[in-house]
Amino acid sequence: MPVHAGSDGLSGDGGQAMRLYGVRIFVSDLEAARAFYGTALGLPVTWDAAAMGAVGFRLDPAELIVEQTDPAGPDGALVGRFVGLSIEVEDAEAAYAALTARGVAFDRPPEVQPWGGVRADFRDPSGNVLTLIARPAESDPP
Repeated sequence: MPVHAGSDGLSGDGGQAMRLYGVRIFVSDLEAARAFYGTALGLPVTWDAAAMGAVGFRLDPAELIVEQTDPAGPDGALVGRFVGLSIEVEDAEAAYAALTARGVAFDRPPEVQPWGGVRADFRDPSGNVLTLIARPAESDPP
């Protein structure tokens, strides 16, 4: 559900609808990232700007925007880090098995969390850490 900005552009009713458009992930190798996110994770490509070093994938309700940068350059610290992005699945164990079979490298197998859901962290080819989660039945997000 979109959040509406008020007349001050920050909060309240009657303003413009705001919603998440995309999350940006920085990589050192765009071709490896395209194969990883498109093939291993199975995300559909929504746009491809290879000449600009970027590609977009559909990850409902938003875009996952993968951008190439030089690890030795000024944005190098953005490559190979904890992204803070949780990708929800219905069955973490089944997703873990399927993704592992496709070559996805997990830091550890799925583990039940104190909030009742299941979590497993995995890495893309540039070393970025993403999280796979499955919420417990009939729960709100953690």
